[in-house]
Amino acid sequence: MSKKTQYSIGELSQICNVSKKALRFYDEKGLISSLRHDCNNYRVYTHDEMLNVLVLKYYKQMGFKLDEMKDFLTGNSSNIPNFMGEAFDRKLAEIQKEQVALRRSEESLRDWRGLLREAELVIAKGVTEVSVRYVPQEEFLFQEQPFEGDIKSAIINARFMDYVEKTGNAITGPVHIHFSSMKSRMNGEPQPVQILQKTLPPHSEAGRTSFGGCMMASCYHIGDIERIHETYERFISWISRHGYTADEDCFERYVTDYWTTSNCTGHVTELLVKVDRPKAFR
Repeated sequence: MSKKTQYSIGELSQICNVSKKALRFYDEKGLISSLRHDCNNYRVYTHDEMLNVLVLKYYKQMGFKLDEMKDFLTGNSSNIPNFMGEAFDRKLAEIQKEQVALRRSEESLRDWRGLLREAELVIAKGVTEVSVRYVPQEEFLFQEQPFEGDIKSAIINARFMDYVEKTGNAITGPVHIHFSSMKSRMNGEPQPVQILQKTLPPHSEAGRTSFGGCMMASCYHIGDIERIHETYERFISWISRHGYTADEDCFERYVTDYWTTSNCTGHVTELLVKVDRPKAFR
């Protein structure tokens, strides 16, 4: 293929697979300069400018902005390797930060989607029976707070969100509330609680606690969380009838809640309490 000395904008567009609109924009920005034909004032480009288009495309692939590309193409620096090296280091740091944000977004979306599937199945099948299952151990960020009975404000928790941000964390998955007294929770009495939620990497180690790693009685409550005492009554009765002893404290795991929808009919809450069987039942 013979080397041409000049290219029309149409030829350059076809050779470099770049739109004419983009080439005009690059010309206006001083990135890829054109000449004007003497007869018709059409844009024409030199062979060097054609090659610069390919270089520019490669920089664009790496994520550089137009102003950054212009500095590279003009080479206006006394120490080109150092100048470009610093620019590449900055771009790598920027992309790594964006990757962390994207991974966090992806994990949050996957967790939330999983909760929606769980709630959909629980509601569709009417899963409200009590069972005993092994709950895998997880590490959560937690904060201790007083609970005065306002469950919506405990779930969408301004104080906890402030704590999450101040500790440099991001959270995902369902909110868990650890009630120090199951009896007080049933009766709607004030008590100290812990707000728990899983953090996304990278995360701070501040305020970490373990949850699970044991056998727990489990039961879903479907609908208005304000009526959860009705499920607690059935829950405790089942535990007693089946010869289990339950810890004094309990957990509520909010599968779908006020974060998801204001329509209480779509709320699904899992009750969890650590249980054991007396020797007579083993």
